[in-house]
Amino acid sequence: MNPLRKLAGQTAIYGLSSIVGRLLNYLLVPLHTRVFLPEAYGVVTEMYSYVAFLMIVLTYGFETSFFRFASNQEDRPRIYATSLISLLVSSLGFFILCWVFVGPIADYIQYPEYPEYIVWFALILATDAATSIPFAKLRLENRPLKFAILKLVNIGVNVLINVFFLMLCPWLLENGSTSIQDAVRDIYDPNMGVGYVFIANLVASLVTFLLLIPDMWKMSWKFDSELWRRMMRYGFPLLIGGLAGITNEMFSRMSMKYQLPKSIAMHDLGVFGACYKVAILMTLFIQTFRFAAEPFFFTQAREKNAKKLYAEVMHWFVIACSLIYLGVLIFMNIVKEFIGEAYHEGLVVVPILLMAQLFLGVFFNLSIWFKLNDRTYIGAWLAIFGSVLTLILNYLWVPEFGYVGASWATFVVYLTMLIASYLLGQKFYPIEYDLRRVIGYPVSVALMVWLYTKYLPMEGAISWVLKCLILLAFVGAVWLLEVRKKTVISSPST
Repeated sequence: MNPLRKLAGQTAIYGLSSIVGRLLNYLLVPLHTRVFLPEAYGVVTEMYSYVAFLMIVLTYGFETSFFRFASNQEDRPRIYATSLISLLVSSLGFFILCWVFVGPIADYIQYPEYPEYIVWFALILATDAATSIPFAKLRLENRPLKFAILKLVNIGVNVLINVFFLMLCPWLLENGSTSIQDAVRDIYDPNMGVGYVFIANLVASLVTFLLLIPDMWKMSWKFDSELWRRMMRYGFPLLIGGLAGITNEMFSRMSMKYQLPKSIAMHDLGVFGACYKVAILMTLFIQTFRFAAEPFFFTQAREKNAKKLYAEVMHWFVIACSLIYLGVLIFMNIVKEFIGEAYHEGLVVVPILLMAQLFLGVFFNLSIWFKLNDRTYIGAWLAIFGSVLTLILNYLWVPEFGYVGASWATFVVYLTMLIASYLLGQKFYPIEYDLRRVIGYPVSVALMVWLYTKYLPMEGAISWVLKCLILLAFVGAVWLLEVRKKTVISSPST
């Protein structure tokens, strides 16, 4: 089977689960942004920024280490057991520490009245970290269907509990009979607010963990300390790089309430967090691509045409991202309805964040050079460089420009990291990327969006015709360029 078709097929299956799941999860965004004011949604945004940061710590590069070491099928059971035992022990230790020091932690992040948040999130993090290796094993064994089902169950449980507590229970309290109202009051507290968002996540994570127990129980349960040390040496730079990378992504959300005046900090954080979700289609595609691409890159590394294949993957990846960028922005009048009207003031940052996510996706594609060459320390240094730049730019721009400054900081950081990775990659693992098209497609769609928003009507029937024509023009241009390119390459020389 053609490797690109195989990658596309697996991306489609991973993507189907992620798309269906995330669309279900995405439905929570209009729910949350209509149930909660920006100040309350700011709490959700902040807490999940901590989760993203701590997940990197708790998995400490072992997911990628597992892919790297488990390419040999005979050694896979031993590698799986060592990896899983390591993460189970460290996750349990983390949960116990958070439980013991729950009070000081709650005080430190300025939520002394809600110590239960700390316990809930500690358990969420512990279970999610522990299940990362079983999920990685499913990806390595090319079992995307089971992977997809488990992910969908997780998201489905999360969505149902959110809907139950945030929509159904309040409605029953107002419209139900006396007996129903009494029953609802026994399980529902209106003052819990965003706490129900966290409870739903906790239950979903626990259900997923329980469903994976049979898969985990079948392993040998033999821990190889020498193998563990080698995996740690490989994975530690990835941990550092991951921490630096998540700093780039989440620092603004973790620090905004400390950088802005108290009167507006949580409001702006909530608006920024909601508008970040509008870029979900780009993030979703990149995430689903990564699920399939990471094991694919490693398995194709021994092939003679590997470099040519990597260049082709990059080429089509950029085309797909460019199409998403164009579609989201010209149909912004529809997309914006996914968040409450109170959050619409922040939509100006969406074009910036979308392009920043595209840069991040390109950076991931480029990162194959240091992973294949066992130069993960260079990837770590790139991420550290990015995180330092993130800290500087957020320090300079957020107090002055708020979440707009945070958005531009993200844009500049990812673009700078992309350029640095490309230049280093061409030195250590040169790949002939078609730069004219890799650069040309994003620049073209950005220009098309700018021209449309500046000079063409945004509302009315004519606007719909123009939007469809713009999309068709881009798709047609891609088709002509790529078909022409293929024809020229395949034509016999005269």
